[in-house]
Amino acid sequence: VQLQASGGGLVQPGGCLRLSCAASGSISNIFKMGWYRQALGKQRELVASITRGGSTNYAESMKGRFTISGDYAENMVYLQMNSLKPEDTAVYYCNARTVGASGLDDFWGQGTQVTVSS
Repeated sequence: VQLQASGGGLVQPGGCLRLSCAASGSISNIFKMGWYRQALGKQRELVASITRGGSTNYAESMKGRFTISGDYAENMVYLQMNSLKPEDTAVYYCNARTVGASGLDDFWGQGTQVTVSS
């Protein structure tokens, strides 16, 4: 599975951004896609995920500000980020989780930088 993320950039506090991620390759085994982020000097953390069936999961600090959506027919996942704060500054990574004969596997995109600053 290959993942291509896009949509990051520089935005002022209170602004919004929309991240996109396109999956390709062996996509039939993907059952969940999502976004993680890693700020400088911190561990990578879950932002939000969405299953093929449409179930979503959000990190507590993102609830109400971020919205994840997915179009599995088009192999796309999106993250709408509103009311951005400086602490949202991080590299955002697209993730796809597959299930197969070998069990669960995680695939990662290249990351896209989001900087929230005035």
